[in-house]
Amino acid sequence: MSLRTTITTMPAFLAAALLATACSDAAGPSGQTSDAPRFGTPSFAVTTTSAGITLVRTANTLGGNGQNLLIKGFNFGNPHHGDAVIATFYWSGSATIDSVADVITTNPYTPVGNRFTLVQQVSAGGWTMATYLATNVQNFADPNTDPGEGDIYAVGAYMSAPVTAGGVTLSAWSGVSAVTAQAIGARRSASGTSSGSAFAGPGSIPVGAGALTYGVTMSGTLAGQDSPLGFTFLYGGSDNFFVVDEAYAIQSATGSVDPQWFWGFPDSPPSTWLATVIAVNPPAHLAFTAQPSRTLPLMTIQPAVQVTLEDVSGNPVTSYNGPVTIAIGKNGGLLMPGTLSGTLTVNAVNGVATFSNLSINQPGNGYTLVVDAANVFGAESAQFNIGPL
Repeated sequence: MSLRTTITTMPAFLAAALLATACSDAAGPSGQTSDAPRFGTPSFAVTTTSAGITLVRTANTLGGNGQNLLIKGFNFGNPHHGDAVIATFYWSGSATIDSVADVITTNPYTPVGNRFTLVQQVSAGGWTMATYLATNVQNFADPNTDPGEGDIYAVGAYMSAPVTAGGVTLSAWSGVSAVTAQAIGARRSASGTSSGSAFAGPGSIPVGAGALTYGVTMSGTLAGQDSPLGFTFLYGGSDNFFVVDEAYAIQSATGSVDPQWFWGFPDSPPSTWLATVIAVNPPAHLAFTAQPSRTLPLMTIQPAVQVTLEDVSGNPVTSYNGPVTIAIGKNGGLLMPGTLSGTLTVNAVNGVATFSNLSINQPGNGYTLVVDAANVFGAESAQFNIGPL
């Protein structure tokens, strides 16, 4: 197994360097000189036509020495409206994050106003790593093109005091639930000390089909590491003080994940590492839990049609009490199209919407019903008939 080496022995950045790099992308490994730290891969865009959660862009910067604002911009194109943004901040010292905010990089910065929620934070050995998530980001230049001067979308952590060293990694994703509470799945962090060749990770979490698993690790010891098996490398880099590695996987089936990085630490003294894994979910989906059944024209469909909002693992989202709307999907009317009557929009109760007085006026075969709600995937019922047969 070959380690991806991120060891550097270069002099520290000047305090002003973060301002120079915070809104410009770091250089890649090629063309490195002996007086510049390695930053790993530059920001990039991924073009894909696949459905589900998809990586859109990344951005990263390390070397926030002596700063109390750790910030990075998406220099080669902003995220799309509606994307989710994962931001992980790394720093040493006793400072804490006062707030995380997104801005447009005008001078002075123009606030954007999307809310970033702390998902997981872990500290050990004088280092801290904190991961935040914003869903359904809005209010900046889009479409997703190379932004002009001053139009760059950036995310920053405002610290309580200057940090000894710090950095930011960002990634934008399409296909994530717009509801933050539903988007954040299981998560876990861990820290430890190891010497020599060692596996290290945050531990196992349950993940639903179609969910994103985002994993990140760091160490204050400049060492090489390989991403977890089954994960796709997202970013790896170091400056004079610390090394980071990000990786991700999109789950094809419900199960559990246990990401383990393979480190190559010095044999002594033991090195401190931190690791986090989080599951990020696609939108919840509606499911018919009581299908429509055959009935006569103008008669109430019995038993009542019932629809449940389910998460990525098929569990009811009991916190949902919003409106759900039903309509005819495939119209099976024999002589003329049928019309659906009754209360067509009802509020769910603990995630369950019950349509108790539906009827269709025209006989026919192969009718279906469809349901929809805001920020979730809709559903279509099984086929049913209206008439005596």
